[in-house]
Amino acid sequence: MNSFVDDISTIKDGLEPFPISLRGINWIKYLSYNSIRDKNIENSLYAQYYILLDNLEYHLLGNHLLENGFSLLFGAYYFEDEVLYQKSKNILFEQLDEQILDDGAHFELSPMYHQIMLFRLLDCINLVGNNSWKDKELLEFLRTKAELMLGWLENISYSNGEIPLLNDSANSIAPTTHQLFDYAKRLNLQVKTIELNDSGYRKVSNNRYECVVDIGCIGAEYIPGHAHADTFSFEFRVDGKPFIVDTGLSTYETCDRRTVERSTCSHNTVEINGQNQSEVWGGFRVANRAKVINIKESNDSIEAIHNGYNSILHTRRWSFREDRVIIEDILNKSSNAVARFHFHPDVNEDDIVRSFDLEQYDFKISSYMFSPEFNRQIDAKVLEIKFKRNLKVEIMV
Repeated sequence: MNSFVDDISTIKDGLEPFPISLRGINWIKYLSYNSIRDKNIENSLYAQYYILLDNLEYHLLGNHLLENGFSLLFGAYYFEDEVLYQKSKNILFEQLDEQILDDGAHFELSPMYHQIMLFRLLDCINLVGNNSWKDKELLEFLRTKAELMLGWLENISYSNGEIPLLNDSANSIAPTTHQLFDYAKRLNLQVKTIELNDSGYRKVSNNRYECVVDIGCIGAEYIPGHAHADTFSFEFRVDGKPFIVDTGLSTYETCDRRTVERSTCSHNTVEINGQNQSEVWGGFRVANRAKVINIKESNDSIEAIHNGYNSILHTRRWSFREDRVIIEDILNKSSNAVARFHFHPDVNEDDIVRSFDLEQYDFKISSYMFSPEFNRQIDAKVLEIKFKRNLKVEIMV
């Protein structure tokens, strides 16, 4: 801290609003936990908060603006500053209502970012609930949002607590589901469980498998920077072990690897005529995008249609049986289509052949790089099946 304060005149990126937001919370936690009162550090931190106040990330919105609001609340309580408090309160009321969907999901539709935002929210509940500087006008609102987010996290997480790596999600970044539920329990929070709906995700489970499917549109609509071209992709676990997986996330650098990881061909869905369903570009941009235009659901099936290929409509139907999942892909026009299924590194070619009856298909099994964490890539297998208009695949467990 002292080194940062001493060198602050030479630091540029560190005085951007996002790092100020993260640093502010971490410094306040450290100073408070260790009962440190250092005028030099506190003067610098207070000045940083006013830099943040003048540079809030309204140009980015989403999780960035929420991080600004969470951090301002910490700064307000630490310095007992009414200006910081009022701005924080306004951001949190407005943005939590905007960003937390009716089924409890964070609207950027990344389980990892959901965990991060929930962790910040729990910290703020802890802060407000255990300090007497202000009345508790924020507390009930924060608790209500946290309980809704806990419900979504419980719904989307696998039985062992791991999350599906949907959109921009990676392991070892956010607190785990188990850690978040332990924290929530210490704060006497309840779990408000609502069926998955607005987020576009569904999960079907029995005593043999867990399947998470994506039948939602790109989100959030006006800030889709963490979205992938992955409509109708899915993950599939058998006997608690990952089998078909999202290919993951290894980098935020604007590079070929980032482009590949966001592309349709890196997901468990259908690519048509070698194109992405949604036009992902740059590191965090999406132009034209697939829209889900029809959804039908029953106790044992999910069916949806998207128009990401303009006049070529793609229908996918999942039918769930006790010992298998049947996936049917239907195109309204004959096309050069490829359905891909990406497997966990522990799954070998023999496992794939045992689970799929492949004799009738034009298929190949090749390699891809699975990225469970940033800066980590592991060789794994991918099954590609070519078809023109209709494809029916059974995954046996």
